[in-house]
Amino acid sequence: MYGSSQFDGSAAAFMGGGFMPTQTAHPPSDSSSISKNREARGLFPLTVKQISNLASNDESNFIIDGAEVNNVTIVGRVSHKEDKASEYTFLVDDGTGQIECTKWVQESLDTEQMGEILVGMYVRVHGHLRGLQGRRFLNIFSIRPVTDFNEIPGHFIECIYVHFYNTRLQGVTSQPPVANSTSIPLKGYQTAPPYQSSEYSSADGLNNVSQIILNFLQQPAYLNTEGAHYDVIARQLNIPVNKLKEELQMLVDNGLVYTTINDDYYKSTVNA
Repeated sequence: MYGSSQFDGSAAAFMGGGFMPTQTAHPPSDSSSISKNREARGLFPLTVKQISNLASNDESNFIIDGAEVNNVTIVGRVSHKEDKASEYTFLVDDGTGQIECTKWVQESLDTEQMGEILVGMYVRVHGHLRGLQGRRFLNIFSIRPVTDFNEIPGHFIECIYVHFYNTRLQGVTSQPPVANSTSIPLKGYQTAPPYQSSEYSSADGLNNVSQIILNFLQQPAYLNTEGAHYDVIARQLNIPVNKLKEELQMLVDNGLVYTTINDDYYKSTVNA
């Protein structure tokens, strides 16, 4: 596991797997809704080059691939670090460029956390994207060392996926809506429908039960925490526990869901 900002890197993400919008996807009502459908509070996986390519005259409203971007995550190597009384400033190089990052010291835990970060170390950073006089930088709220180096290519795969999803979504805005679509919006916080026993398989390879479970796990309450315990999912959706575990394992195998603090808690990989 990569931690709270993990991407499985499974090829299933590129083969539909419940993620990609198909021709049966519900389109946005207009082009401006593309940005609205992507909450700026979401955590966007990006490369430094994507950030560098932003318009230099825009310092407050960052748009990448039609989506408003505020909080981002990057993975790279610390190439410089400077300790100050109230802040730590460092550069992160991900191979596509370097970006300046600032971590403000608000409590002793911040000092302890930054003490573990060394020059030459690969890290995952979560931060608020900021701009000043054409310069782009991150105000960091989380930084941790990369301990599983599969996370590095995994992050780039996630960046490719999100870029492809957003740009492809803009291309289907002219498609008429079709009822019972099985595609899943990137930030589609849908209320999970009640469980039905039908084993109908969608074009994305998910049956109705798996789709319901995945929709349930995309609710904000479970995206922003350690996920949902299988007992909670079973109770809320009225799905037999044995059946639920089978479906969860299938979702895990396809890279759509992963376990978090233990094998009983599950979380969607969408914008994880």
